[in-house]
Parts: sequence; structure tokens; C-alpha cells
Amino acid sequence: MIYKTIDIYDFRRAFTDYDRTAHFSYDGLNALFDWLSEMANDCTEPYELDVIGLCCEFTEYSDLAEIKQSYNTINTIDDLHDRTIAIEFDGGIIIQDF
Repeated sequence: MIYKTIDIYDFRRAFTDYDRTAHFSYDGLNALFDWLSEMANDCTEPYELDVIGLCCEFTEYSDLAEIKQSYNTINTIDDLHDRTIAIEFDGGIIIQDF
């Protein structure tokens, strides 16, 4: 198997190539890339980029109030972190759907 190391530009381009640019904001993609990079550094096996999988597994919200509209069991940011992966960044929060 051949693996390629990608940077943020390749990451963004992959979302463009799959016509998924509307799923995450520019800042959201940056935050997701940073989080995935950290996770990949902690793992012994390489991470295989799956744009469609990421779009199915993660959703970007503008704030906690918007998340609370979708998940009535979430009241605080701590509740969110206890339940799922939450990637906070200036301008929003990306969560792993549950």
C-alpha cells in the first residue's frame, strides 16, 4: 500500500473534489484537519482520508445553542464533551454525530 502525506491544502482540495465544500466552513475544515493530524500522530497506523465518511460522521454547528436544537440531552459544553468528540474553534463546533 502506498500512502501520501497531505497538508491542509490537499485536505481542502479533497473536499472540493468530492463536491463536499458546503459541509464544513473554511475554519471548520482547518479545525478538523488539525484534530485529525493530532489523532494520526497518536496512532501507530496511518490514517486514510475518507471525505464522505467524515461528512457522514461529523457535523459543524455555529454554537452550543444550535447543537441543543438537535440533541435535547445536551445542556452544557461539558455534556457535549462527555458524550462525543467536540472540536471547538473560532466560529463553531464540529461534533461526531451520536
